[in-house]
Amino acid sequence: MPGVKDKVAIIGMGCTKFDEHWDKDVKDLMIDACWEAFEDSGVDPKDIQAAWWSTMWNGDLGRSLAYPLKLGFIPITRVENRCASGMDALRNAYYAIAAGAYDLVLVCGAEKLKDIGMPSPGGDPSTPYTSRVDPTYFPVACFAQLAQRYFYHWDTPLEKGKEILARIAVKNHHNGSLNPKAQFQREITLEQAMNAPIISYPLGLYDACGVTDGAAAAILCRADLAKNFRDDYILVKGEGMACGHYQAEIEDDWEGYYIEENVQASKLAYQEAGIKDPRKELDLAIVHDCFTITELTIYEDLGFSPRGKGPEDVEAGIFSLEGELPVNTDGGLKCFGHPIGASGIRMTYEVYKQLQGKAGPRQVRIKSGLGLAHTFGGTPIDSGTGAISVLGCRD
Repeated sequence: MPGVKDKVAIIGMGCTKFDEHWDKDVKDLMIDACWEAFEDSGVDPKDIQAAWWSTMWNGDLGRSLAYPLKLGFIPITRVENRCASGMDALRNAYYAIAAGAYDLVLVCGAEKLKDIGMPSPGGDPSTPYTSRVDPTYFPVACFAQLAQRYFYHWDTPLEKGKEILARIAVKNHHNGSLNPKAQFQREITLEQAMNAPIISYPLGLYDACGVTDGAAAAILCRADLAKNFRDDYILVKGEGMACGHYQAEIEDDWEGYYIEENVQASKLAYQEAGIKDPRKELDLAIVHDCFTITELTIYEDLGFSPRGKGPEDVEAGIFSLEGELPVNTDGGLKCFGHPIGASGIRMTYEVYKQLQGKAGPRQVRIKSGLGLAHTFGGTPIDSGTGAISVLGCRD
């Protein structure tokens, strides 16, 4: 099947600090991220042929991006796929270039969650499927059910499970402390994570990502044109997306300790990229750790760990900056924060910087020249969208 491998290059990216930006509106954040991408690539905005705009809450039409950037009358598509929105916007841009429709495009995602009074970054009261009175439908409660089911399935005592999740939080806080653009930039101890106030058992305060403002942007072009802009461009090697259909609600034998959409998306991306053993072939992975349990299950869903062995790999330090496969080198959603429409592009930004060797004190060793970005939109107790991009250094 025709795909995007080696047909699309990323030649510039930008990302704001993710934070509580009370002094800026969403347009300010979009301008900051996009102009960093323009300057990084050397591209003039007037040369952009099309754009994709990713947001869940902050603008409905393409004009929401066209107006602050003065993009004129180019085609702009607004993309919303819950927490997978940013990765979906990138996916649409990848295929538009690979299909020959455009040579040079912009992707931007942004969100101002602190201004709209959302109690959590996942609920959407405007849709019939999530406007429920049932309090268990808050994202934290949904992922707490995933944690309990995972620990039950693998016969893990809850306190031991909490310790494993705390180790993930400690890792990501360490990585976030090295990242000036992260929302939370301080280390925590295992004891702090274990003893934090419970939000929805067994998940505590340090098991959850923040409600955050931020924007990220990317400039993409045909791979054969990339050398005209920079030498260290990054190529798209593989892409995969899988959408569920409420399996967890309608299938009474749904096992509930993993997320099938992530499994299926990874199969598509690995097949296109030619990856057989992701743990050995990837140099890093930036994944959707909306909660620490999500990161734990992702290790297994994406083939980084054998089924049921994720906790052992956490204890062995496999996913630390110095480990065999560093995961969430920038602090992840846990410390970077989660402005929904921007997150998938922010994850790609970290892989881009790491593969270029420009990640500063959190830089990992680049061996194969391959990195992975992943997002998941939805919840494990009904269904969602898993999205993955495999990126690589130029040949």
